[in-house]
Amino acid sequence: MVAVERAPEDLTARARIRDAALRMFAERGIGPTTIRDIAAAAGVSSGLVRHHFGSKDALRDACDAYAMDQSNRIREQMFAEGRLADAGFMGSVHPTARLLQRYLVRSLMDGSEAAAAMFDEMVEIGERWVAASEVETHDLRAFSAVLVAMQMGVFLMHDQLSRTLGIDIETTEGWIRMNVAFLDAFSQPLLTPEQTAAIHAALDRLRAHPPKE
Repeated sequence: MVAVERAPEDLTARARIRDAALRMFAERGIGPTTIRDIAAAAGVSSGLVRHHFGSKDALRDACDAYAMDQSNRIREQMFAEGRLADAGFMGSVHPTARLLQRYLVRSLMDGSEAAAAMFDEMVEIGERWVAASEVETHDLRAFSAVLVAMQMGVFLMHDQLSRTLGIDIETTEGWIRMNVAFLDAFSQPLLTPEQTAAIHAALDRLRAHPPKE
């Protein structure tokens, strides 16, 4: 089962610390959030945070691993297990999915080695998904990398999108409106076969005869 919101007393101290860190990193960013902030949010001492994780960097690594694992699990439930047909599924995972998305974007914005490795992992997951599907692409690696960047990039433009749509995309209504637009864009071709062939031919000519830089 995918992770859901649970009362603090239902979690171990280690899990409470990790979940508190994930929420605070998502809201404030990784740099500005301190061990003391996380300890206060988790209802434990700073010493206990260090006991379980050793350092903020190690705690961040644990959050990265957890967020990726849970995101992959939700994706697996949606597609491989066919849970999209379950009327209550989206409602049950929505709060968790939104938090994980916010966290992963924050982590990628951090620009650390951990963030770079996480982006690479997301691209590799995308490559496997595309390879197993009926999607056609001339460059599997580039297709997956651009797709990941597109999906995460909308959150980097939070202010611009929210202003243009007239609603905060981090609210439930705004998040749904944004994802409906994604669904519409991904579910239908935006170019005719003739336009696609012409653009590919133009790019092939450019590759064969690149202009001098």
